[in-house]
This record gives sequence, C-alpha cells and structure tokens, in this order.
Amino acid sequence: MRRGNLPAETSSFVGRTREIDEVATLVAGSALVTLTGVAGVGKTRLAIKVAEQAAPSFPEGVWVAELSAEQNPDLVAHNVAASLGMLEQSVRPQEEVLTEFLAGKRMLLILDTCEHLLASCTALVRRVLERAPGVHVLATSRQPLRDPAEQLFRVDPLPVPEPGVAAPGDYCAVRLFLARARALVPGLDPDREAVARLCRLLDGIPLAIELAARRVRSLSVEQIGDRLDDRFALLAGGNRSPLRRHQTLRTAIGWSHELCTAEERLLWARLTVFAGSFDVTTAQAVCGDDRLLDVRGALDRLVDKSIVIVKGDRYQMLDMVREYGAEWLNRLDDHNRLARRHREHYLFLAQRADEEWYGPAQEEWADWVRRELPNLRVALDGSLNDPGGLELAGALWFAWFCLGQIREGRYYLDRVLSAQPKPGPARTKALWAAGWVSHAQGDLAAAERRADEALAETVGRDDPAAAGYATYTSCALHLLHGDVDRADKLLTQAIAHFQEARQPEVGLPIAEAARALLHNMRGEFDQASAVLSVQRARCVQRGDVWARSYGDHMRSLAELGRGEIGAAEAYARAALDVKWRLGDAMGSAMALDQLAATAVARRKAERAAYLLGAAQRLWATIGIPWFGSPELAAPRTATEARARELLGDAAYEAAFSFGLTIEPELAVARIRDGG
Repeated sequence: MRRGNLPAETSSFVGRTREIDEVATLVAGSALVTLTGVAGVGKTRLAIKVAEQAAPSFPEGVWVAELSAEQNPDLVAHNVAASLGMLEQSVRPQEEVLTEFLAGKRMLLILDTCEHLLASCTALVRRVLERAPGVHVLATSRQPLRDPAEQLFRVDPLPVPEPGVAAPGDYCAVRLFLARARALVPGLDPDREAVARLCRLLDGIPLAIELAARRVRSLSVEQIGDRLDDRFALLAGGNRSPLRRHQTLRTAIGWSHELCTAEERLLWARLTVFAGSFDVTTAQAVCGDDRLLDVRGALDRLVDKSIVIVKGDRYQMLDMVREYGAEWLNRLDDHNRLARRHREHYLFLAQRADEEWYGPAQEEWADWVRRELPNLRVALDGSLNDPGGLELAGALWFAWFCLGQIREGRYYLDRVLSAQPKPGPARTKALWAAGWVSHAQGDLAAAERRADEALAETVGRDDPAAAGYATYTSCALHLLHGDVDRADKLLTQAIAHFQEARQPEVGLPIAEAARALLHNMRGEFDQASAVLSVQRARCVQRGDVWARSYGDHMRSLAELGRGEIGAAEAYARAALDVKWRLGDAMGSAMALDQLAATAVARRKAERAAYLLGAAQRLWATIGIPWFGSPELAAPRTATEARARELLGDAAYEAAFSFGLTIEPELAVARIRDGG
C-alpha cells in the first residue's frame, strides 16, 4: 500500500536546516501549520523536506494536494480526495465523504498553494480537523488561513552576506547560486564576493537566485549583477534603496523575460492558459499560429532558461512565472482568444475520445483523462454558459461514469444543462449522461428526471443511438425499483435502437450485460451465459475492456448459479482487475461482493466476511450498497447470511471488521496478486 505521494526531488536542497527542525516540531504538536511568505521564497520545497522528516510519525503516510492548478473553489475537496487516491462516487457532499475517509487515520496532509482558494481551504481544513483529529495539515500560502488552530511559520529569504564578510561562501544563498550554476557549467569558480553581491541584489529569494544562475552560460557573475543593479536603479527612479521582496522577484522574472526572444516571450504568455501540465502537441495546437510557428523550438528554449519545467513528457510553469506571463497575455489583449482556443482544443480531443472509447484505445484515453483533468476543468469552467460547455460535459460521459469521476461529472452536467435548456443532440447526450451519474450516486429521483427528459427529446428525431442510451437509462432505473418486466421491455427497445445505430455503440454490450442480469435474476443461468458469450466476443473484437468487465461480472453470477465456482471466481477477478484499473469504485465494490460470494460457496466463510468488509469500505464512499435495491443486493445479502451461518456472529463480525480496516488499494492488490 502507498504511504503517501511525496514528489521526488529533482535538484539538491540547500540550507534551511533550522527551519526544517522548527517546522517539524510545530507539525508534530499542532493540527494546522501554515507556511507563509512571498512568492518564490521556497515554501513548497520546505514543506516537502519537513514532510520527509516527519513521515515516520504518520502511519498512514504523507499526502500532497497541489492546488495551484485548481481555480474552482467548489472543487477543492475533490482535488484533495483525488490526491489521496480516493475513488469517490457519492451523492453526498465531497467534504463529508473526505472527512469520513480521514476519520481515524494518522496522516500528514499538505495543502500546497492555498492563497487563491483561501475560503474553501479554510472551510475544508476546519471540517477535517473536527472530524479527523489524527490528521495534521501543513499548508503553504502567501496569506494565513486564519483558522483558530493555525500555527503560522513565516518562511524568510535565505540569509545573504553583508559586504566585506570574510567567508561569503558559507551563506546558503551563495551556496544555492553556486550549486545551480555548477549544474550548468561544471567546474565554475566565480568570485564569492561577486556572488554575494548578486544574492544581496536578489534579497536572498531562492527562485530569483535560481533564475539568475541560469545566465552563467552567457554572462559572468559580475555582468549578471551589474545588469540587475542597473535594472533595479531604473525601476526605483534612481534611488537604490532596497525594493520590496515581491518586486525583487518580479524584477528577476522580468529580467529573464527581457532576455527571451520575442517568440519565446509570446509563447511564455500563451502557455499560461494551461492549468497544471501540458504536452508539446497540445502546446502547438493551442499556442501555434502564423506569429508562432516553431512552438517546439521555443518551448525547448524556455526549458533551457528555466521558465518552463519538464516532468517526463509533460511541461509546466512555476506559479509566479505563470502569473507574470498571464499579465503579459492580458496586456496583449489576447487572453480570451487563447482561452477559446484552449476550450476548442479540449472539446475536439474529448469528442475524439468519446468516438474512440468503444475500441482498442480505451485505456489510452483513460490515461489521457487522468493527465488532463486540470485542463478539462478549466475548459469546462470557462464554457458553463456556452453551447460548447454542454458538448464538452456530454462528450466526457465516459470520464464521469466509467472512470469514477462521478461527483465531478454531476457538478458540471447539472450546470451546463441548467444553462442550456434548448433541446438538441448535445443536450440529449448530457441528459442521459447526467442520468447515468445520478444513478451511480444512488440519486434515483434525479436519474429518473434526467432519463424522462432524454427520452422526451429523442421522440421524432432520427437518432437511434441517443434513443438507445436514453431508453437504457430508464431501463436501469426500473431494474433498481424491482420492476423487472418493465425493465425487460425497455431493454429490448434499447438493444433494437443500438442495433439500428449508424456506428457501433458501447451501449449495445452494456445492454447485453443488463440482459444477462435479468436472466440471472430469473435463475436462467444458461441463457445468461449464452448472451454473455456473444457480448464478450463483441467486446474482444472491438478491443473494449470496460463493457467486457460488466459482462464478466454477470458471467460470474451465471457460473456461480450453475455451480461452477472456479469459473465464477475467475470472471469476478477479471472484472475487478479492469474496474480497478479504470478507477471505477462502484464496479470494484460489486466485484468484491461477488468474490465474497464465490468464497462462501467454497465454504471459506472467513474470507467471505473479510471481502464483504473490504467491499463495504468502498460502498461507504459511494453510498448505499447496490443503490438500496433489495433485488440487486440480494446476492450480497445471501452471502452475508451464509457466512454468518458458517462462522457464527462473533467470528463473522471480527473478519468483516478486519476487512473494513484494510485500505481498498491493498485489498485489491492482494486479490489481483492471487491472494
């Protein structure tokens, strides 16, 4: 099991020994510690070093939630939950689910870069501290969170030597400059007093020092200092009194900006429309035009100048550097155009992903969604009131439903549907997608309302695929209500619609899996297996794993009904493997329940109880097991009754409780490894 997500360091850490010890002491004794200080002073790096030192004191690990890319205050809790690896699909408020997840745990949670989301961060922290006393929070922010429990620690710039100090090389600011400069020019041995003077000009701000160090390949340290000194004097109107540290950093960044070519400066400004990270292909698509033809070349040069950071095949900018570029984009009066290009590009990719979801690229698109979620959120937030937002939220139905982003999907779908009441194909798609996510949350009233709206919109329209999805949504609801006969009729209609569709639709194998479920509920296990043989072959031919996993779950039910326990377990394991890889908490919980059923069929009652406990932990993040449907929950109920009968209540409760204590990640890992 992972015990945290601390990032690996990409460069050496210089100094701050006293600060690390002091903050670690505060973290050990305080529920909330906030590191404050000017931009570029090193709050995040200090927090990570403190976390490394404090990690042994937190059995459930140290977890970092990076908030700089999150611009929507409504999604702060969701961002934190995702950082913790939570698979959340609940209709309940995200803050409630998150605090319930954290209750009883002993962990350190780092909230990095809170200043632009202060109210939301403060409210979330207050709730976490109330409900989860074993959780300690270490926040970084330019401003305090102003919670009564907060202990503030101001991160000051690095000490710099005064003129004439005997050993300027002993100072951390000088050591930092030398470390970064020598990484670029091995063996570099500049005059220490010249370096000390440069560090004084930069007020000891680490980011400013690192930016200046990038210049050593083209300028001597003395030249760097002279040019900065001249620049400061110009900005101060000839008065060389010290500038405020925020201005010092902006001046250092501004000087880096002036040293860039016009093409590089233009790309720097345009790249600020991205949230989090991006790849070179997307940068070219969004930022390139007749004024900026060579995006890749300019991007490589910005990396070389430390304006852009490389992480694998992804790129990103530090917050202050991004802010500076965004100001230039606004000065150029080009922000709206670039934001529109950003939205259009991600809509294009989302529609392509939707088209290719039912095919061999399924897992590649799943990875794409996980990488690009910050940018998809920005695109959605910027188009909530536009037709493009409706199209984007609907095209991402597979991200919301198949990949476990249920609550976020509900958030965006509800908003775009409210803003765009005019019927049309895009709205119909968003309606049935909203029905699916509401259904997954157990909010059956909302799901029924969306299903009825979607069905009404398909009347008289020659769109069999839309009719199929809308009809299937209504069918699923009747199944949950126990109206099997009505569900059967609707399912027949849905399958007919999908068969008439202009292109293969993933709805068809999903509907076939539902057909098998109906057969299983009636005890018609041979008929279910026959349907599923066709369904599986269809999915294999298309290269689909998501719909196939639903079929595998239904096949496990059928095989168990026929007494083929080994086959039932194999199919349940196959379903769990795919559901877990895709991040589908609901499907994973269903598969764990089914594995418990196969265990009790082998008279391994203790294992069954343990698996039911592990499944319950997942169901608790989703809502009521099996959406509160007695018919669908019947196999789980029967498994529990049989396990209690074999074990006795006391032994059952002990094994079940043990399953509840195991992190789902660890429980699933053991099962996938054959345990």
